[in-house]
Amino acid sequence: MFRIDAGNTSKYCDGQSRRSFLQVGMAGMGAFSLPAILKAKDAASSKGQNGQDTSVILIWLDGGPSHHDTYDPKPDAPGDYAGIWRPTHTNVPGFDITEMFPRQAKLADRFSIVRSVHHDTGDHFTGGHWMLTGRGGVSGAMNAGKSPFFGGIATKLSGPRHPGMPANVAIPYAMSIGIRPGYFGGNYLGVQNDPFQTESDPNSPRFEVQNLTPPTGMTISRLEDRRGLQSQFDRLRREADQTGMVNAMDRFDEQAFELITGARARAAFDISTEDPRLRDRYGRNTWGQSTLLARRLVEAGTTFVTCHFGGWDSHWNHQGTMESHLPKVDMAVSALFEDLGMRGLAEKVLVVVMGEFSRTPKMNDGGNGGPPMSQGTPGRDHWGNALSVMMGGGGIKGGQIVGSTNRLGEVPKDRPLRPGDIHHTIFRVLGVDPTVNFEDHAGRPIAAIDHGAVIDELF
Repeated sequence: MFRIDAGNTSKYCDGQSRRSFLQVGMAGMGAFSLPAILKAKDAASSKGQNGQDTSVILIWLDGGPSHHDTYDPKPDAPGDYAGIWRPTHTNVPGFDITEMFPRQAKLADRFSIVRSVHHDTGDHFTGGHWMLTGRGGVSGAMNAGKSPFFGGIATKLSGPRHPGMPANVAIPYAMSIGIRPGYFGGNYLGVQNDPFQTESDPNSPRFEVQNLTPPTGMTISRLEDRRGLQSQFDRLRREADQTGMVNAMDRFDEQAFELITGARARAAFDISTEDPRLRDRYGRNTWGQSTLLARRLVEAGTTFVTCHFGGWDSHWNHQGTMESHLPKVDMAVSALFEDLGMRGLAEKVLVVVMGEFSRTPKMNDGGNGGPPMSQGTPGRDHWGNALSVMMGGGGIKGGQIVGSTNRLGEVPKDRPLRPGDIHHTIFRVLGVDPTVNFEDHAGRPIAAIDHGAVIDELF
């Protein structure tokens, strides 16, 4: 493997702690996959894409967060539906969220909540595939991805917002339901459209981007010496041709080198240069520092960044899980909105918070088929019939609640929406054409988004 340096999991409900069985994309293919990404941008430009200067930070709550215990509280429902926590008023009248989000409650005018999203499946894999690709077709029994990540489609068309930056990044890794890159992968778009993964934890004092670690003895100065590296690239080119990964190393070589050897990317990934007080505001944990690094990347010119927040599969011990997770989400999200506002980026960066589905409106008895409480305190099971998605910034109107669920939070009551509606809205922010078609593995033209429409109330 050719690696280049730019400088200094929880268990799911089947009881398995999944590990990556395949790590390709940037990390596996090395530097010679970068030109393919740049080719995609060139092709998009030739189709007349409008080149908006907007970006997205997706906070992916892997495992599925409860809508009742986050953005759609039901205080008037029976206790086993309403849950443990009460709602709190926000700075927008009539807009209540969980009391576990006090910091976000002070900033509700900066984001909106879509409360009526549904895909009607309680399978982790099917739900994740719906939310991340806009399509079904997978299950726990057949969980291989069939469609590309919507963020990968968007960045294939847009490229980065600044030369020398990766367009699509995942921190610390791209993972859906324990599979890497899972439904964040490029699928039939090619592995060159998988996210660039930092691999290591931004909260670590020794954080470095492992995907850009050099072979022994390799330095940036040697990389910049094109003549000295020509023999290595000739070998890589031959190997790539044999495997079909890359067709050629052409004029896009130089732009690929900009990412690797340029100061902009190295500086953006160097989170150690941030003011310690700001790092404290985001939270001195993996989630908080991942979110801060995401802000650094979009500010430097990355188009789409995903932060992986795992561990939401709370069938039991729901209270302990939420008391651990919700304050960290509240710190990271509120600090991000404040930070974007102070830097003049509020209208340029869309923040999205979502998972693959929600949890059952009615809490279980903690028994999982056995005596009540035998598996721990009550929890919530899988629920794809109603879930909430938070969206703010990037031109999205703040302080809005779109759609609603019924009294018990079981199904949409008003304005039912599907994953494609969320994707259309994100594409609108990025200025990406959702009608563009790509050929799948069988050569059939597949639309970027095949259902839904822009959620106009948000603009």
